[in-house]
Amino acid sequence: MNRARSVLFGYFPTPQAAAYSRIIENARLIDELGLDLIAIQDHPYQPRFLDALALLTSVAVQTKKLRVLPDVVNLQMRSPAMLAKWAASLDVMSGGRVELGLGAGAFTAAVAAMGGDAREGSVAVSALEEAIAVIRLMWSGERVRFDGRFYQLGGVHAGPIPAHPIGIWLGAYRPRMLAITGRLADGWLPSLGFLGTDALNDANRRIDDAATAAGRSPAEILRIYNIGGRITDGVSSGFLDGPVDQWIDQLTELTVDFGMDGYILGPTEDAAEQLRRFATEVAPRVRENAAAVRT
Repeated sequence: MNRARSVLFGYFPTPQAAAYSRIIENARLIDELGLDLIAIQDHPYQPRFLDALALLTSVAVQTKKLRVLPDVVNLQMRSPAMLAKWAASLDVMSGGRVELGLGAGAFTAAVAAMGGDAREGSVAVSALEEAIAVIRLMWSGERVRFDGRFYQLGGVHAGPIPAHPIGIWLGAYRPRMLAITGRLADGWLPSLGFLGTDALNDANRRIDDAATAAGRSPAEILRIYNIGGRITDGVSSGFLDGPVDQWIDQLTELTVDFGMDGYILGPTEDAAEQLRRFATEVAPRVRENAAAVRT
């Protein structure tokens, strides 16, 4: 964990079209309460969901400080050059509040049904690695040529330049993706539902080893955990399902002992009240505890 930065906290709403007004209300709420991020999953083939990039754009223009990111973009559905254009444009429009979460892609049958480039396994990972290069070139403001296996750019005039250095954060679980995170990415976005706490240390070690081998400091790479759970006033019913003190203790442990830098909460019930408690009762104490250990 980078000892110079504060622990980040965010909100992971399900982008149901029917819930649009409520999502915007909650985004404004957490913006006022001082949370850092709002993250939207990218499944455009899901008919009940709003388009992730459209929803993030709407959130960005209706908030003041909140950083927005897709968590994570399905690269089988999105051209990396156009994705870079969207991210840079919104970063300029929002005053530097965009980060970019990327994934190799999943649900290939749904991707193919929608006309996307359905790729499996190592091929999808290779395409993601190439996409990172394309995106960074598109943020350079220079004329770009790129002749890759998956993507080609024929002398495009790239721009606009983002308002701040946009971070590329990867949703990574397997060894090769973790190594790419260490070599090339600015952050790591695992989800508790896919990677439990018992696997965090090994995954972090793989990222650190790859970063060191590439001549990078592992501390440069943010580690942001997508979590679910329930803040209650009763006794504990399990991990991140219990009273405030339990949440503080468990997130402090993840921060101090497991090297995580932030947490994005997908509330399981009563989102507005859960987010309010997350922002006012949990986040400040975890930040204080982490800062005390760092000093």
